[in-house]
Amino acid sequence: MQLSVGTDSTWSLRTMIGVKIAELPVDLRVFALQCASCKSELRSLSPTGLVPFLEDGTLRLHDSLAIIEYLNELSGGKLYPTEQGKRAFSRSLCAEMHAGFSALRQTMPFTLADVSPLTTFSPAQTADIARVTTLFAGAEGAFYQGEKPTAVDAFYAVLAYRLQHYGVRLPGTAGRYQQQLVAWTFLQEALAQLASTTACCHAESCP
Repeated sequence: MQLSVGTDSTWSLRTMIGVKIAELPVDLRVFALQCASCKSELRSLSPTGLVPFLEDGTLRLHDSLAIIEYLNELSGGKLYPTEQGKRAFSRSLCAEMHAGFSALRQTMPFTLADVSPLTTFSPAQTADIARVTTLFAGAEGAFYQGEKPTAVDAFYAVLAYRLQHYGVRLPGTAGRYQQQLVAWTFLQEALAQLASTTACCHAESCP
């Protein structure tokens, strides 16, 4: 299998983390989305011209949630809890991340570059942060549903990082879970992979 991802792509990060949880052999290809030639190559390869997309033989998947579900099936269920109710709840949380938190997406664009911390928030931002706080406070252990990571952690780790990057540290139990996600090795490794490609894009060899 080959997974194609891009710099400054939150959904790429989520699938990269999903691959690590699934413990599957996947060749990773990182596109520097700041690079015109890289974006041109990506458009010729990706069904939508976007990242992430997964190729497995003749199968091509271009949606992060679909990719996570496929990785879960291939790994024998490593990305979701074994208990039916928890598994259904996990999918609900992943779908909420997939479709929600628009105020945070629009006003806190994901970047690895330094940004100024936010000091004031709109009503829409405040509502999104309140929802994240409630959700994160429900974590049952080191990871959302106990001691083993699942798709929920893969999906929300990037949001935890985004909030902290803009100076938003959640209180109490929500804050503990946020900090656990930010420090998570799987997230840090994925961020480092994207950062190294961004550095290449700024070199003369990657116009």
